[in-house]
Amino acid sequence: PVEGILRMFTSMFLHADILHIFGNMLFLYVFGDNVEDRMGHGRFLFFYLLFGVVADLAHFMIDPTSITPAIGASGAISGVMGAYMVMFPFARVRVFYRFFMVRLPAIVYLGFWFLMQLFESMLPEYTGIAYWAHIGGFVTGVIVALLFFRRERRHRIVIQYY
Repeated sequence: PVEGILRMFTSMFLHADILHIFGNMLFLYVFGDNVEDRMGHGRFLFFYLLFGVVADLAHFMIDPTSITPAIGASGAISGVMGAYMVMFPFARVRVFYRFFMVRLPAIVYLGFWFLMQLFESMLPEYTGIAYWAHIGGFVTGVIVALLFFRRERRHRIVIQYY
């Protein structure tokens, strides 16, 4: 039992190859800094690890006989992305689209990304990607952000002239 718990933590720091870690670090770079600023360093680390553990649990609960290895930081980073979508829904995210760079609101880009994870998880082909880990991490990030870090409404500035 202790080995299984330890494996859930250590698997977040293992990657299959250089492209795997590069992709994860790119998404962490894009979304992680703002979420960490909002949460604070200590809480960010705690919730990052929580997202990763829940992602692992989601992956294995949905398909306990899966041959897809649960390695990499993508489940934890998916949690960061879910939190980002709640905290900064209208922040513009730069996305490459057909040789062009477009800027989309985070809620549009991340909402589409999440729907693609759901869609891909239902396909019968084996892809080697733990989609349910992504889904579990993302949903956990959304819930954590809604419960603890909900975006404050902007205060209306009222200027009075005397």
